[in-house]
Amino acid sequence: MHNVTLAARILLGLLFTAAGLFGLLANPEPPPDLPEKLIAFNKGLAATGYFFQFLKLTETICGLLILTGVYARIGLVVLAPISINIFLVHAFLTPGIENIILPVVILVLHVTAASAYWSTYARLFERNNWLGR
Repeated sequence: MHNVTLAARILLGLLFTAAGLFGLLANPEPPPDLPEKLIAFNKGLAATGYFFQFLKLTETICGLLILTGVYARIGLVVLAPISINIFLVHAFLTPGIENIILPVVILVLHVTAASAYWSTYARLFERNNWLGR
């Protein structure tokens, strides 16, 4: 199982590092055949003036943390909502099974890589009483 989680961690780290760097350095143009709902969604995010730069910087830094294994736990935690959002955006805004394959792969890699650290994450789900005792 260790080899599987290690492979998942490395692949996920490579994927997010590459996507983050590409987004920061290449300033890619969106494909011309995007659905209208996705175009509107992306325009809204781009209108903030900061969102995509912040997203790509986060992907790059956390991807490197995961890839190298240095602070992989925190990199996985920070990227979890991003992985989930990638899946949800494609599930709701891009029709067709071919558009959901990569987001599913990302989620599977993320869960598999995170499973190596479950003992660490389990403490996050311990209930505290409201007085903090």
